Amino acid sequence: MKKIEAVIKPFKLDEVREALSEIGVAGLTVTEVKGFGRQKGHTELYRGAEYVVDFLPKIKMELVVADNLLDACIEAIVKSARTGKIGDGKIFVTPVEQVIRIRTGETGEAAV
Repeated sequence: MKKIEAVIKPFKLDEVREALSEIGVAGLTVTEVKGFGRQKGHTELYRGAEYVVDFLPKIKMELVVADNLLDACIEAIVKSARTGKIGDGKIFVTPVEQVIRIRTGETGEAAV
């Protein structure tokens, strides 16, 4: 099993969720986060004063999938989250040793 963490632009969330649902992903966790990469933030004007926004709003999606779904998930996220502009995000993949469903006690892929 693998854990996929994807940081994407907020307005792409619905597209990415739909793409993952189509390939059989049953659940995911979404968190509103802030950060920056190569974008380095931007300058905004508010009530006549200029200020720098260092951290931009992003969405962090976390999902655990079976190894055989990994490539399809990554492809779905990349296709649906890509705008072609800077700040599209990143995907991180890490191994998951064990999953336990608290309610039933199921373990492994059955708990995902």
